[in-house]
Amino acid sequence: MRQLTPASSLIRYRPLKPERPLAVKFFRTATGNEPARVWLRSLPSEERPAIGEDLLTVQYAWPVGKPLVDRLGDGLWEVRPRLPQRIARTLFALVDNEIVVLHGFIKKTQQTPAQELELARQRKRQYRSDHD
Repeated sequence: MRQLTPASSLIRYRPLKPERPLAVKFFRTATGNEPARVWLRSLPSEERPAIGEDLLTVQYAWPVGKPLVDRLGDGLWEVRPRLPQRIARTLFALVDNEIVVLHGFIKKTQQTPAQELELARQRKRQYRSDHD
C-alpha cells in the first residue's frame, strides 16, 4: 500500500514580506545635498527620535498601514509620526525594494499641501532617472 504525502509538505511557503531590513536612502540633488536629511537635522532634538524610530519601523515591518503610514498615490507614501506639539510628515517612495526618503515638512493644515506633494513627485522622478 502506498503512503500518502501530507498536503502541507507539498506546499512551498514564501514569506509575504521582502527580506529585512529594506534599505533606506535619502534623495540626493545633483549637487549632493540631501534635503530630507537636512530637514530632519533641523528639527529640535526631542522630535528627531520619533521620526527616526518610525522610519526604522517602516524599514523593518513593511508593509505598514495607518496610523503610521498612509498612501498618497503616485507611488508616494507618508510616515506620520506623533509629535507632541505639531504634525510632521516624511514622504517616501519604494524603488527597487528600497525606501527612498524624498521630503519632510511640518504640516499646518488638515490636507497635505499640493506643493509638498509635487516636490516629492519631482524628486521621485529625478531619483528614478538617476538610477535607471
